[in-house]
Amino acid sequence: MELERLIAEDLLKIKAVFFRPDEPFTWASGIKSPVYCDNRLTLTAPEVRTHVEEGLASLIRTYYPGAEVLMGTSTAGIAHAAITAHLMNLPMGYVRSGSKDHGRQNQIEGRLEKGQKVVVVEDLISTGGSVLEVVNVLREAGAEVLGIVSIFTYGMQKGLDRLAAADVVNHSLTNFDCIAEVAAKTGYIRPEDVARLIRFRNNPSDEGWRTEA
Repeated sequence: MELERLIAEDLLKIKAVFFRPDEPFTWASGIKSPVYCDNRLTLTAPEVRTHVEEGLASLIRTYYPGAEVLMGTSTAGIAHAAITAHLMNLPMGYVRSGSKDHGRQNQIEGRLEKGQKVVVVEDLISTGGSVLEVVNVLREAGAEVLGIVSIFTYGMQKGLDRLAAADVVNHSLTNFDCIAEVAAKTGYIRPEDVARLIRFRNNPSDEGWRTEA
């Protein structure tokens, strides 16, 4: 819990989390969201970056002690996978969103042997679609995917269901509920906005939260 709050405070401190309940962001999926989390900003904040990468390493040591390779998602997970792998003295690579159309036409970059135990490093998880594509590519290549670590998760039911159906587990440094709580306590958002945010998280397809007082 201390790590969850530390990372939540860090993300808010560097303004990596944007709250706009009254002017929601539109995701690629078309979902209207009151929150946007830009974890790329952690890379330009050395102190926060250290907390993030050491935190990811701690999650891996705790939940996936048998990890042999870290694989980042393209593109947001690549830098975090590289830095965390460096801290842990592990090899790393990353998975492209599609195969290259030139050279060796790789989709998996970096050396990966069949049977190797892999942990996927992602920046954030919403509905789980993109990270599961990476998991599937790695499994098809013969890797044993131990699980996923990420900086932030929305905790959406659709994402949880998808991960469960794929028989893969994610462990995040912090989550939507924790960030909303910390944001309200620090004056980043109004306390009355927390209920709206949680209502969005619980059912993002229902835009009733937008008119909720």
